[in-house]
Amino acid sequence: MKGVKRTLVSLGALILVSVTLSSQSFNADYKVALGLRAGYPSGITLKFKTANESSVELLAGFWTGMFNLTALYEKNVPAFDVEGMNWYFGGGGHITFLSTRDKEHDWYYNRGEGYAIGLDGIVGLEYKIPPVPFAISIDLKPTIEIDRNSSVYFGIDPGLGIKFTF
Repeated sequence: MKGVKRTLVSLGALILVSVTLSSQSFNADYKVALGLRAGYPSGITLKFKTANESSVELLAGFWTGMFNLTALYEKNVPAFDVEGMNWYFGGGGHITFLSTRDKEHDWYYNRGEGYAIGLDGIVGLEYKIPPVPFAISIDLKPTIEIDRNSSVYFGIDPGLGIKFTF
């Protein structure tokens, strides 16, 4: 399972770099942002601008007994007439790999090993700090997920992020 996770993360990073390098239109604030997102699950975020008002964000999240890959398409609009501050909203999907049972959290306890797939929405506020190459964000990421046993789960994932921009 570790080898599959590493391969998927490497493949995702390679695709992302290829798409980013071929992108001709981007927001002047930054082209790419790499950082951390605290939430459920917490993990690494990689965001790149695809056009002046849109971006793609990839999340690799970790939590007790699971690994999650999420891809989101986001629209960006200026917020509060503040330079570098944007609302973002959009949606996408995810796949979760379950490796062990999580006895600490009852709602995941019966899931066992395997995988789950789901749909995600996102709405948030991001501030790219003008003089330094950092952005901070706060968001909500509602999720609906179905696992291999056909069990359906709903969640609201509040998140706080910090990213290095370039």
